[in-house]
Amino acid sequence: MGYLFVNIMELADVGKVVPSAEGAKVPYMRSGYSRFWNGEKYWPCQAPPWGEMAAVNLNTGEIAWKVPFGIVVELEAKGIHDTGAPNIGGSIATAGGLVFIGATNDHRFRAFDAKTGKVIWETKLEAGAYATPITYQGTDGKQYVAVVAAGGSYYDRTSGDSLIAFALP
Repeated sequence: MGYLFVNIMELADVGKVVPSAEGAKVPYMRSGYSRFWNGEKYWPCQAPPWGEMAAVNLNTGEIAWKVPFGIVVELEAKGIHDTGAPNIGGSIATAGGLVFIGATNDHRFRAFDAKTGKVIWETKLEAGAYATPITYQGTDGKQYVAVVAAGGSYYDRTSGDSLIAFALP
């Protein structure tokens, strides 16, 4: 297929760079850094989508598809959809055409159709899954995908301690 799968977080930051101390390994360092968001709910103060999944066609350099990634449960309940969500973490693609990723602070683990970007499966976890998933073949011959759901990121104060594996059909 030749696609690179990328999760995107749209979150404005304010900051500056300043000269490093004399003799430092790098000439400049980051200083005065802060996020532009509602500090109580961790909603970015800009128009959504705040998170997206995209597939880049490596043969052409074009974006094959791009879709909102994640939800804000409170906004969904009010009928506000396709906001995306803050996210951090990677994805894994299978030979069967699935892209698995946690990464969002909505505590969901999803499978996307690699060709279209459509979410074809999702489940809610006890905490955020910010680790990149793995896939493996079990001793039973089945393919599994596993992810750590430990939460506790800068975008999510919920923590957990789970390693969860799902069997693929």
